[in-house]
Amino acid sequence: MDRRVGRSAPGSRRGAVIALSLLLICQAAAYHSLPKSETDFAVRPLREFPAEIDGWRMVADNEIDPEVQRVLRADDTLNRVYAKPGGAVGLSLFVAFFRSQKTGAAPHSPKNCLPGSGYAPLDSGTTFIESDSGRRVEVNRYIVARGESRSLVLYWYQTPARIVASEYAAKFWLVADSLRYRRSDTSLVRIVAPILDGDDSEREAHEFARVLMPRLTEFLPRLKGGAE
Repeated sequence: MDRRVGRSAPGSRRGAVIALSLLLICQAAAYHSLPKSETDFAVRPLREFPAEIDGWRMVADNEIDPEVQRVLRADDTLNRVYAKPGGAVGLSLFVAFFRSQKTGAAPHSPKNCLPGSGYAPLDSGTTFIESDSGRRVEVNRYIVARGESRSLVLYWYQTPARIVASEYAAKFWLVADSLRYRRSDTSLVRIVAPILDGDDSEREAHEFARVLMPRLTEFLPRLKGGAE
């Protein structure tokens, strides 16, 4: 992949502004469509998430900056680095859980947050994670650069009923599932893998996502027959 980072074309900037405006409109519509009362449910704290999953071991457990948490408004978070023994680098795992979106608290798309943190977007699309059950789960695939370094970002929105890649689809299902189940809880799951010369960041990120998904369902609320 080309390492060069260029300036965004005016057309692409206009497209990003339009897309963000549409997303804000969808979010406002979803907020006003949510039921006023929601079903209560139990949830396990993310701090109990295993330090080792299928050969991947936690090598760092980072606190969320208070200012970031104030803006994020998540009810629970996980911010760790996992690596394989002898691996060159670790993969960053970030999970933000929102118990309800009826107050306006909702996940922030990495496509909006990462550029604000100094990362320049290089490529954006989707990819599929092969689950242990044989299902192919669509997630977002995002390549960003900061200085000379590049990173692969995989992220998705995980609700009790489904895993969703598209921000717009997430807003649609927010309304539909809220009316059906009287719940609006959701989570943002993000994996960041540094891209180094000669390594296989793509394969490792996919492998980590594959083993991560079923373990997360033990902590993130799930409806029967819901997300993998």
